[in-house]
Order: sequence, then C-alpha cells, then structure tokens
Amino acid sequence: MRRFKITAAFLSLCLLSSCGLNQQSTANSLITDELETLTSYIQNEEQLYLDTDEKTDSQTKYNPINFENQIGMWFPYMDYETYMYNKSADEFRKAVHSLYKNAVEQSVNTIYIHIRPCGDAYYSSSLFPKGTYLNGDYDPMQIMIEEAHSLNLSVHAWINPLRCQTEEQMNSITDDFIVKKWTENRIGSLVSVVNGRYYLNPAYDEVIDLICSGVDEIVRNYDVDGIHIDDYFYPTTSPDFDRSAFEVSGHSDLTQWRLENCNRLVHSIYESVKRVDSSILFGISPQGNIDANYSSQYADIKKWCSSIGYCDYIVPQIYFGFKNEICPFAETLSEWESLILCPNVSLVIGLAAYKQGSEDKWAGIAGENEWIENPDIIQQQIELVNNSSAKGFALYY
Repeated sequence: MRRFKITAAFLSLCLLSSCGLNQQSTANSLITDELETLTSYIQNEEQLYLDTDEKTDSQTKYNPINFENQIGMWFPYMDYETYMYNKSADEFRKAVHSLYKNAVEQSVNTIYIHIRPCGDAYYSSSLFPKGTYLNGDYDPMQIMIEEAHSLNLSVHAWINPLRCQTEEQMNSITDDFIVKKWTENRIGSLVSVVNGRYYLNPAYDEVIDLICSGVDEIVRNYDVDGIHIDDYFYPTTSPDFDRSAFEVSGHSDLTQWRLENCNRLVHSIYESVKRVDSSILFGISPQGNIDANYSSQYADIKKWCSSIGYCDYIVPQIYFGFKNEICPFAETLSEWESLILCPNVSLVIGLAAYKQGSEDKWAGIAGENEWIENPDIIQQQIELVNNSSAKGFALYY
C-alpha cells in the first residue's frame, strides 16, 4: 500500500459527505520438534482459556464492538517510527489517543491496527519477535486497544500472514523463534527469499499451523473486535518460490494449486478466530483489480465472496480514479458488488485517500492527472459507495 498524507480538513469533508536420506531424517526430526512446540503452546493456551472460563462472564468474556456499516481507517506500521520508536508508554498512549480521537471526529468507527506486519509482533508474543519500531518495555497493542475502546472504536488486528523480515533483519533475531529456525535449516523450503525478504510458504501444514497459532494467541489474549489481513499473499509468480513443494504435491496446475493453498490458509484463519469467539470478525483486503488477484497473488476472491467459512467482510482496495484505463472506479465497484453471493459476507470499499493531489502514473494517459485536477474524487467515490450495496468504506492515506 502506498501512502500520501492528506489534510484533516479534506478528510473531514470527504467523510462528512457520506536433499539425501540423512538430511531428510534430520529435517523430519526438526519439523517434529517445531510441531511439538506449536502443539504444546496451543494446549497451554486452551487450558488457560478453559480455566478462566469457570469465572463469571462479566470477568472474562468480552463482547466485540462491530458496526453494520463500517467507516474504516488503516493505521500502518510505517508510522510507528514517528509515534512509537524511542517513545515511552505514556508518550505512545497520548499519541494514539490523539490519532483515534481525530478519527472519531471524522466519523470513523473501525480501525485496522498493524500488529504483525513483517513476521514481527507489536504485542506480547511467544511465537514472533518484537516489532522493529518497538524498543520500549510496554505492550503497544494493549494500549491501542484501550484507547480505541475508550472512544467506542472497533479494533481489528491487522496482520500480514506470509510476509516476514528482510535477510538483514532475520540475522539479528535469536534462535528462539520458529521462523528463524526454519531459515537456518531450510526445512523443505518452508520459507523463501524474494527480493531480499523472507516469505512463508502456505503449501505446508507447518506454516499454516504457525499462522493460526499466532491468530489464536491474539484473539485469546486481547479484546479485539476483528482480525484483518490485506493483499500480501504469494509474493511472486516464479515457479522457483515453491518448486519442491509443487513437485511432490501430485498437482499439475501450479496456478490452481496455489489458489487452493491460499484458500486453505484463509479458511484456517477464519476457523481459528471463530473457535475462540464467533462474534469476532475476520476480514480480508485484497487488491482491487479482480483479475490480478488470480494472475499474480493467487487470491481466490470469488470463492471467498460466495462461500461460507472464509471471511465476514472483504475490503477490496479499489484505489483507482474514475478515468483509470484498466480499472475505472465505478465499473470496478459494480464488478465487486456482483461477487458478493454469500449473505454472510459484507462488502466494504477501500479508498485511496493518499492519491488525492498526486499523479497516478499507472492509470494511463486519461487518468494520470485525474487526482490532481479533481480535488473531490474521494468525496465522489464515497457518495457512490453510499448508494451501492456495500456496507461502508475504509480509507488508506
């Protein structure tokens, strides 16, 4: 997601408008060790949950806050360098309170807070290392949740399941963490490097188990209202990314196989959330170009929008102007509306507030200057969304 700051006044205007045998044996042993670690963790968490469930509901059960019509806003991790890095807990709390209060004043009711962006955790985790911008001894997620809920904001914990650290960052992580062990042992290519960054491979049960254990860790330990993932699925179309797994899969169609891997990942996350509390929402924010979801990232969005058991809401990033030559906004919105065939799935439209006032070099000749020449594009798009079947919108800026 690209970023571009817009003024509070403008946002207000918009919102108010609307290997050999020995090697294999060693690898199997290492995999078994990691699975035992995950199993032990899950069992401990389950027992903790069961023990506390004996208390009264008022002591233990949190009732999630969610709205039929979302007005959402993403809070990405890149901004943590400004208001988290080298900041005390009190300084951080004051900063997020100010941000969230401003959001509420602009009619926002749902926020997506980035708490696991790159294989690191901005919360208390036994599975993932501390976030890059967190150098204090406090729990930023707990503070963010407390400040948001004090303002009646719905809090959706935003994670990137497959994207991990860069090679340089991974070198500084201790061997206590599972993904670091996988990178060192290269067990069955559970992780691969693409353009200098590690990514988990969703073809493996061990990977999906780790991701779901991480989701379980969040929904059991924090009063979140939802879990949210965005458009970081397969990072490349190159067959080299998961060649060894594909060769032993028994499949002949790489594209279909990868689609099925992502379906299994998404369904597993959904089930992990619902096992803890069926009223916690699970949402997905894929890219807005429907065809590109299939051709580049292997995200089976048509299935997710038409079937029970994949998501509660979907937020396509329709980050296009009305004159975009590939995906003009109005037509793309209509296409996404037609995909929502499951009554349990709500459509929320992601809007590119960051583009206002800037050149859109990927929009073609007709649309490259549209965001510069028309200062009310977001306002027009909100009005169109409000007259569609969508259940709200979310702004990224």
